[in-house]
Amino acid sequence: MSRLVLVRHGETVWHEENRYAGRTDVALTDKGLAQAARLARWAAGAQLNAVWASPLSRAQLTARPAAEAAGLEVQTDARLIEVDFGRGEGLTDGEMKAAFPEERAAFLRDPAANPLPGSEGAAAVAERGVAALYAIAEMTVSGRALVVAHNTLFRLVLCKLLGIPLGRYRTTFPQLANGTLTEIGITAAGVSLLSFNAPLGYQETGNEETGGKEI
Repeated sequence: MSRLVLVRHGETVWHEENRYAGRTDVALTDKGLAQAARLARWAAGAQLNAVWASPLSRAQLTARPAAEAAGLEVQTDARLIEVDFGRGEGLTDGEMKAAFPEERAAFLRDPAANPLPGSEGAAAVAERGVAALYAIAEMTVSGRALVVAHNTLFRLVLCKLLGIPLGRYRTTFPQLANGTLTEIGITAAGVSLLSFNAPLGYQETGNEETGGKEI
């Protein structure tokens, strides 16, 4: 079995205003940096074989201390980048409702069938994310890798791997907290969910890539 520990990056400066951060390279807060430090303390004894991350700086900065603690280098896979939220990028819930109310309402009903205007489709996101994880698993046979990336990407990938309709990613996995551990096992027989949102001695809140409340 290849074991992959999926970790959402630390808190960013857009969390407080609850803004969608997809491809925008927003910075970590002091709390986000502290979350990265806690992850590093866990990584020091986690017997990791590899550390992978999205190319965005918030994922790289979260992964780097953990890699150093484990005596490893951060490897990057562009397929782990967050969803492109199109016209929703950088907006709050209220701003989206004002700018495109009908499209926003359709998204809330079924986010896979009705992506935000101009955004990347759920199926394409899930496909590239799953491909990245399988590639990492093939390079981590009988080992354990840390993968630091993003909230919406991971929730779509989990649905795809576990046979859950993509349109249910926001309800089946309503919260993926910053810096917590979600571990999967990958074998020739399939994928198993070993843990979800396991805390590192602290409790976080946040759902969409913004953190904060569910939007």
